[in-house]
Amino acid sequence: MANEYLNKIKRFRILVMGRANAGKTTILQRVCNSTEKPEIFDGKGNKIDSDVVQGTLTRGYHNIQHELVFQSNPGFVFHDSSGFEAGSTQQFDQMKHFVADHAVTTRVNERIHAIWFCIPMTDSHRTVTAAEQKFFNECDTGHVPVIVLVTKVDALYLTAIRELLDGGLTIVEAKARATEKQGELLEKWLRHVKHELQMCKFPPKGYISLQKMHQEDADCTPLMECTANVLNEEGLQRLLISTQQSSIGICVKYAVNK
Repeated sequence: MANEYLNKIKRFRILVMGRANAGKTTILQRVCNSTEKPEIFDGKGNKIDSDVVQGTLTRGYHNIQHELVFQSNPGFVFHDSSGFEAGSTQQFDQMKHFVADHAVTTRVNERIHAIWFCIPMTDSHRTVTAAEQKFFNECDTGHVPVIVLVTKVDALYLTAIRELLDGGLTIVEAKARATEKQGELLEKWLRHVKHELQMCKFPPKGYISLQKMHQEDADCTPLMECTANVLNEEGLQRLLISTQQSSIGICVKYAVNK
């Protein structure tokens, strides 16, 4: 019965969350090996005029029901939740209703299979805000795993330079040690994020830090592996692995292990 259900699923569906400017679109482009903007469809499969959508995005509005699909890899369907850090109860309730509905819907091709929650290091001093705590304390995603994506890690490089200069190093010395210091800062903030969120009622199932996503050849293999590892059904793992284009090695690895 489970195999019959899984065989009906044609595309891997992901809800992407996080505050504005968390690098969400860039990550989706890297995952789908594209530099283009996604095509956007309504919940019934009708394509939406890109100019209309761009106008709403400029005003900070996202319709979580809309499907984002990249022509380079139409096997992925993404939903983008607008950030609710401003404390909008309406936006939070809409997101919560969407998750509850699409986690268990009998329309198997509309179910979400994973949630990526982006936390950018451009705001490293406020990595876990009231918005993150509200989500992980109040939103039960059921069997749908949530993975925290620590994004824009490259921003920590400048933070590292500043801290080294404040410590008395010259600019030459600071640059020489900046990469090492950046790694230390990332470890510190990742520990902090895990500590804060693991105390919540519905903590994430996985954590991954993403670097150099602005580069077209950025490696998404760790993200695919992390997502596959937290999926609770082998059939969904196979669907994800066959859909992703990041690495043939992942396909081989899962074929051997399974």
